[in-house]
Amino acid sequence: MWTINTAIVASRVVSAVAPSCRRFSVISRGVMAKSKFEYVRDFEMDDTCLAHCWVVVRLDGRNFHRFAEKHNFTKPNDSRALELMTRCAQTVMTQLEDIVMAYGQSDEYSFIFKRKSNWFRRRASKFMTNVASQFASSYVFYWKDYFKDQDLLYPPAFDGRVVVYPSNQTLKDYLSWRQADCHINNLYNTVFWMLIQRSKLTPAQAQERLQGTLAADKNEILFSEYNVNYNNEPPMFRKGTVMIWKKV
Repeated sequence: MWTINTAIVASRVVSAVAPSCRRFSVISRGVMAKSKFEYVRDFEMDDTCLAHCWVVVRLDGRNFHRFAEKHNFTKPNDSRALELMTRCAQTVMTQLEDIVMAYGQSDEYSFIFKRKSNWFRRRASKFMTNVASQFASSYVFYWKDYFKDQDLLYPPAFDGRVVVYPSNQTLKDYLSWRQADCHINNLYNTVFWMLIQRSKLTPAQAQERLQGTLAADKNEILFSEYNVNYNNEPPMFRKGTVMIWKKV
């Protein structure tokens, strides 16, 4: 038996009912396939992913800055939102085939499919649309489990992309890149919101204060002005979350 193991990354590693007054008929696919209209299939683009490569589907929340504001997300990090994202990723992994690993941070999640996966004949459009639709519908379905006092004001949306990586090293570098992005953005946001929430700076003033600063400078501001050791912040905020299958 297999189950999904969720862990913090520790290294750089969504019937039409026909009106009763109308009649309709159903045309089987077999009849359509032998009709004179079959030629239209020639216009479909061949989007088969290269064989023997890792297939990665990355989802990003569409206009989630506005979504977070409208739904009163806690700044700089909202544990409820991150846990909801992970719950959606778990659903994707259990409902779809051949996903061996997922990595998430902020409003994005990456899903890695087996190198030898032949799911939907490795069509990129199938990979992307199935992952995106399953994830978005799960986000709405599980919303109340994590935001009990906040109504969902409008449907969230996620865009997706499919990229193939030819080797273990390139896949590792991809995951390292996403984790580095998590660290850089979270460090900036942590200091940015400290300046606003505790020093009462305006967003423009906080941005000006941080302009040109390096990671060491941001860490120094946190420690010297707010007595915050960034390394003690929850790993989920600093490094993201990884999900893998575990045999039980």
